[in-house]
Amino acid sequence: MDNIDWVSVFEWSTLLKCFVVGGLICVIGQILIDKTKLTPARILVTFVTLGAILGGLGIYQYLVDFAGAGATVPLTGFGYNLAKGAIEEVKNIGFIGAFTGGVKAAAGGIAAAIFFGYLASLISKPKMKKQ
Repeated sequence: MDNIDWVSVFEWSTLLKCFVVGGLICVIGQILIDKTKLTPARILVTFVTLGAILGGLGIYQYLVDFAGAGATVPLTGFGYNLAKGAIEEVKNIGFIGAFTGGVKAAAGGIAAAIFFGYLASLISKPKMKKQ
C-alpha cells in the first residue's frame, strides 16, 4: 500500500456523529432506568415503538442520514427498520406486506439476537434479582 491518508479514509466527523447520537440514545435510556419506575422491558418497548412511529412518519430517516449506525444500531433503529420494511412491502405486495415486511427487514437482527442470546445463556449463570 502506498501513502494512504487514513484520516481521510476514516471520516472522523461521521464517526463522531455516530458516537454522539448513539450515546445520547443510550443516555436517555439510562436516565429512564435510573430516574423512573419504568422496567427495562417497558423502556425497550417504548424505544422500539418510538423508532417505528418516527420511522413511519419519515422523521427518523433524517437521523439515520445524519448519524448512520449511531441511529440504526440502538433499539429505536430496530423500530425504524420494522416500519421501513412494512412500508416497502405494502408498496410492493399490498396490505399483507404490513404484516410481513417488518419481520423480513429485521430478520438478520432478530436471528442474531436469538443466536447470541442463546450463546450468552450457555456461558452465564442466571441469578434471581433481589428485591
